[in-house]
Order: sequence, then C-alpha cells, then structure tokens
Amino acid sequence: MAKDIIKLGDVATYINGYAFKPEDRGEEGLQIIRIQDLTGNSYDLGFYNGKYPKKIEINDGDVLISWSASLGVYVWNGGKALLNQHIFKVKFDKVDIDKSYFVYAVRYKLNDMGKKTHGATMKHIVKRDFDATEIPYPPLKKQIEIAINLDKVLMVIKERKRELKLLDELIKARFVEMFGDPRSNPFGFEKKRLKDTCKVITGNTPSRAIEEYYGDYIEWIKTDNIVSGILNPTQATESLSEKGMNVGRTVEKDSILMACIAGSIASIGRVCITDRTVAFNQQINAVVPEQYNILFLYVLFQMSKDYLVEDINMALKGILSKSKLEEKEFIIPPMDLQEQFSDFVKQVDKSKVAVQKALDETQILFDSLMQKYFG
Repeated sequence: MAKDIIKLGDVATYINGYAFKPEDRGEEGLQIIRIQDLTGNSYDLGFYNGKYPKKIEINDGDVLISWSASLGVYVWNGGKALLNQHIFKVKFDKVDIDKSYFVYAVRYKLNDMGKKTHGATMKHIVKRDFDATEIPYPPLKKQIEIAINLDKVLMVIKERKRELKLLDELIKARFVEMFGDPRSNPFGFEKKRLKDTCKVITGNTPSRAIEEYYGDYIEWIKTDNIVSGILNPTQATESLSEKGMNVGRTVEKDSILMACIAGSIASIGRVCITDRTVAFNQQINAVVPEQYNILFLYVLFQMSKDYLVEDINMALKGILSKSKLEEKEFIIPPMDLQEQFSDFVKQVDKSKVAVQKALDETQILFDSLMQKYFG
C-alpha cells in the first residue's frame, strides 16, 4: 500500500535567522545562536542588546534546522535567544503533525541530502529544494507511535554513551590519582620536550594527479577516523596503492595519531592509537613513543588538551604544527608507574569494548527503523 506523503513546504513555515554583523555581537543581551552553538563546536558566545524583529526570537521547544555548512535539526532548550542566518525556525502553522515525528523525518532527509552534497566545499540546501522534499505523512496517531518507538531506542543509545563517558572519567580520575595534573606536576616528575622522547611525523597527501597512487594496498587515515573516546582509528574510506604508500607517510602499530588541523578548537588534539600499519594525511601528526608506555601517553595527551591548544588562534586557520608540538613539555613518570596505569586502562577498556558493541548494535537498530519509517 502506498504511503501518504507530504512536502516539507506544505507542513510548516520556515523562518530564516538574521544576518548579524560582527559589530552587533557583544557581552550583554540575548544570545545570538549560530550553527556552531547548535553543534557544540562553539568556542565563543555572542550577545545582542538592541531591537530585533520578533520572528527571529526563539524559545524552549522551538525546532531549528541548520541548512548551510552543517545540516541538522534541533529542539532548542537554551532559553530565550536570537537566531542567526543559515538556520530556520519552524512555525507549525499548516497541518497537524507531531513535532517529534517531524524532527525524526527531517533528520533522516537531511542525512540523505548531506550524502548527495558530499565532496562539495560547503554543504548547502536551496530553500526550494527543501520545500519540495517529501516525507511520509501517516495519521497523527501513527506519527506519535513512530516517534515513541524511536524515542525509546534513542534513550538506550544515550544511556550507552553515558556509560562510555563514565568509563572515560574513571580512567582520568585514576590518572590524576597516580600522576596529578600533568601541567602543574604536583609529584615533581621529570619533564622533557616531546621531540626528546618521541618521534613526530606529519602526514601527507600523495598527488591526486597521479591516479596510480590510490588503490587498496594500505588505509589512508584522515581526522574523521580519529574519534574521541575510541581507542583505535576507525576504518578509512580511502586507501593508497603500494606506490602511493612509498610517497606517503606511514606508521606501524602502537603509534599515536593526533588531529592537528581542524575547523574547531574542540577537534584539535584528538588522539587514537594505531592497531595496524596505516598511512595518514597532512592534518595529522603521528607520535611514535621512545620513552613512554603507549597507553599512558594516549591518556596524557587527553589530559593535556588545554595545553596542546592554548597557542592556537581559531580566527586564523587552526593548526597545531609539528614544530610547536615537538616543543611542548610533558611529564615522564617512572616506567613501572606508567605500566601499572596501562594495566588499569586495559581492564577498563574491556568494559568499554562491551558497551561500544551494545551501542553499535542499538545504533544499527535505530538506523534500520529510520529507514523503515522514512526511507
């Protein structure tokens, strides 16, 4: 039986935010909400204390859709604020539709649109294309049932993520107990520059003009393969040929990969440990330890995030260069203490692997339900 469908333009009115100028941003008034404030990548807040059109005011419960650079749908819960450009506020004024159902449907469609714009310098949705996008439109009772089903699965996903976060906090607490704050160094451990304890290697990109450099001989890791809280790099989507490997940069198992060029301060300094030989691009610095236990160094970098990024100016391009990284000083506790801590991390990581497996399975269920309801 064919599904009833409706175009997004026939569901609601979509009000675009205001193009605030840099000089409009101050320290008092209502917060100006930009895309990065929705995605969690904001590193500075801006406020506006003046007159504004009522239509750009947002309040708790409002549905917001970012349609440029980063595509997403959000339910705002940050209090009264003002909407910047490139974000729609949804005014449900045309048909009866469950708000939660609408959010799930739009999330699915935006994900689909994002795949189609992959590779573009900036993802961007044209308003007429958005309005013409169709979603299933079952009776209201069915919409509510679908939203409740998805809410239940999403709650399990959030709980699994919370468990992973708690396990990460356990590791950090044990680190502080054994070594203190690595910056202030209360236990008086020896400190050395990273260049004196490790080998630092910057990745590269073999020439795209030479097709034979790309193939399936060795994975080519990028920064999106370095995921916070995940010990090892995820599977790369692109690989190099043997010739490509010979002109590229590679590291073996038990090296650290660090994201050193990124669009946000939060993304710089992310680390993972290689569990296989990989090649990697120029946005990554590899750190090969010579006087460290690899797991200790991995957590040390996580505990030193503020120190790693303190000199980076995001108004310019955010870069933690090889030379700057090499000059950073870090504590070097006795190896027996490092190894004792490493054993603890291994035990906690066993629990993390089990929780991650459950999370992955629940995510697969959620994705399959989204496909079933909206595909």
